[in-house]
Amino acid sequence: MASIATRVARIAEATLAEQQFVTSIDVLIGLGWLAPPHVDRWQKGRVTPLDRCIVVDHTKTAAALDALRRWAQDNGLEAFDTDYHDLQFTADGDPAIERTFGTRWATAEQPAPAIPPQRPRELIVVSPLKAWTCDSCEDTGDLLVKTDAGALCLDCADLGHLVFLPAGDAALTRRAKKASRLSAVVVRWSRSRSRYERQGILAEDDAIEQAAQQCLDDADARARRRQREQVRRAAVDDEFFDSFAAAIREQFPGCPPARADAIAYHAAVRGSGRVGRSAAGRALDADAIRLAVAASVRHVDTDYDELLMAGVDRDNARHRVRDRVDEILDAWRDGATLLDS
Repeated sequence: MASIATRVARIAEATLAEQQFVTSIDVLIGLGWLAPPHVDRWQKGRVTPLDRCIVVDHTKTAAALDALRRWAQDNGLEAFDTDYHDLQFTADGDPAIERTFGTRWATAEQPAPAIPPQRPRELIVVSPLKAWTCDSCEDTGDLLVKTDAGALCLDCADLGHLVFLPAGDAALTRRAKKASRLSAVVVRWSRSRSRYERQGILAEDDAIEQAAQQCLDDADARARRRQREQVRRAAVDDEFFDSFAAAIREQFPGCPPARADAIAYHAAVRGSGRVGRSAAGRALDADAIRLAVAASVRHVDTDYDELLMAGVDRDNARHRVRDRVDEILDAWRDGATLLDS
């Protein structure tokens, strides 16, 4: 496999030609260490910080960004700051590291990449542990809203018309929140876990009634779905699933976690006859792990299935996709999610 510097240079050259500037995010995506859907969620404020989504450790990330800086300077590019608003790249928010992530390289000032607006933050209402008094009307209540002006009761916070819907029914909560023009999340501090935990939501009474009727209308369908899910879980060897998924991540650290879980799930289904259920698979033999991962890559990441449907015989179809399968396996083994295209 090419060195990090070579791979970064190749990615940066292609990106610069396409959009006239290069960012650290462009390089990390090109290396396969950062998935575009995770970037989208981060930009919308649903994931923070971004480095939690990077599938390699900080040392490799730093090496890649350093390689980008050296390449850019060698090619006469200038460094420009990109305004990512309040988005954070790293957990500790170190200014120097944040600045490195936020730098874009270009031959001249170019329009910065567009950052989509963040998802509006939910209104938070607190179920207090101690007695309290509203800083506006000096009354009290079961719930309070923390503001810059102090703690307010629901009426003073203009939320007094909302009704509390306890947590416990995900479908009812989701539908009520969607139907309500105004809603808030109710949280309570857990001393044992040292964090706020959701207790339910506040929503309009009509919205809760509408959601309840919808849940009644499709209760049978949802019950059947839950039953099918219970049957599916009963067929899975949970202990073996965990061990097999861990073995995949150990042998192929670049394999996306969700993909490793999917492969392990298929291997853990009792009576499936798959390679994971063989004696070697149950023993977590390295070759059995590789065969299971290779089979997944063959079906998901190549046109192998299309070749079979087109009438190509199995051996010939495997031969045609072998190079691509090997490339992806090598990348995952080296810690990269995908190879450069």
